[in-house]
Amino acid sequence: MPTASVSDLPSDGLVLLDVREPDEWAAGHAPEALHIPLGDLPARIDELSELPDDRPVYVVCRTGGRSARAAAWLNQAGVVEAINVAGGMKSWHTEGRALVSEHEGAEPEVL
Repeated sequence: MPTASVSDLPSDGLVLLDVREPDEWAAGHAPEALHIPLGDLPARIDELSELPDDRPVYVVCRTGGRSARAAAWLNQAGVVEAINVAGGMKSWHTEGRALVSEHEGAEPEVL
């Protein structure tokens, strides 16, 4: 399973797929991420074809478990070159990366 730590993610041209549940996404997510919950991936696979095909898609969840399953499935299906983000959004937050919330006026957090 291809895996990268948050500190190894590219600073330019990052393609990030967040596979957490809607409540987790709403509480706090990376500003440029695409949100498709893990359970919705098969039904929404066509959305991934719109992503740039000249670079890998980094897949993130809360800590890395769901994103590892998603990345394995995406790679096996040949949809995109997927790389799991080790430590997930918890590591993203710890590394000081930007977070935004869907709740107006609320401080973003990782659930």
